[in-house]
Amino acid sequence: MKYCFGVDIGGTTVKIGLFTTEGELLEKWEIKTRTENKGEAILPDIAESLKRKMEEKGLAVQEMSGIGIGIPAPVDAKGVVQNTANLGWGYKEVKREMEELTGLPVEAGNDANVAALGEMWLGAGKGRENMIMVTLGTGVGGGVIVNGRPLVGAHGAGGEIGHLCVNYEETEHCGCGKTGCLEQYASATGIARLARKRLEKDDADTVLRGRHLSAKSVFDALKEGDKVAEEIVEEFGEYLGHALANLAAVTDPAVIVIGGGVSRAGEILLGYVEKNFQKKAFFSNKDTEFVLATLGNDAGICGAAKLIL
Repeated sequence: MKYCFGVDIGGTTVKIGLFTTEGELLEKWEIKTRTENKGEAILPDIAESLKRKMEEKGLAVQEMSGIGIGIPAPVDAKGVVQNTANLGWGYKEVKREMEELTGLPVEAGNDANVAALGEMWLGAGKGRENMIMVTLGTGVGGGVIVNGRPLVGAHGAGGEIGHLCVNYEETEHCGCGKTGCLEQYASATGIARLARKRLEKDDADTVLRGRHLSAKSVFDALKEGDKVAEEIVEEFGEYLGHALANLAAVTDPAVIVIGGGVSRAGEILLGYVEKNFQKKAFFSNKDTEFVLATLGNDAGICGAAKLIL
């Protein structure tokens, strides 16, 4: 067995990679995610695309280790999804259905856990078997890797970092229905929210008053030396750093990898998070390293491939 497929299912496109079992990405491509009719075409479309690629490359079933799949939903250890927000699926036995469609072994996992696995295997966490990855995008996602394996949990919801409660006084609701979730302060939309609230507080002079408020505009202002932007980023760093310190006390990671769109702010972001992490970290976790993710959009297909291996 020399090859495997890594599949990352998103709400708009499905990203697919053909890998060697040593971790070389030979080819990657995308197909449309057809979510109509409760997403009934998604798995058959993927199976058809994989079969075409095998024919094109002249690959026999005997040469394939199998297929790993990342899904934007909780996935249990049996490859079963109970519900998805963006794909139209209700209860779905993804592993069983894909094995029947392709004749290949299949493993499925939550997309954030799978992306973390990808960074552990081929990215910023390479060589470390214990790590936390947090992705700061429209929301806050994440994955926890313990002894080289994603922490899945009883309901497939292990690693839902964005829904740790970090503010017990919050009255506004998170998208999940709770209040005070990390996602409300550390996501791209959360940082813009912190900025809006800070600007409403007083009339302090800041370049942000003339700009569209976003995570990017806040970090751009910070790099220009804007004091109000610094206050906003400090607050963001407190929420995220303290949350990661609590997580580290449970999982004891060697490294914490930060990815997602907000991480494009660069190394300056790490300083604010790590400083606040150190303030709350248990003494055994003080040496935890902080790094930026390196695989970008390929983390999902890389981790999915690793899942089957």
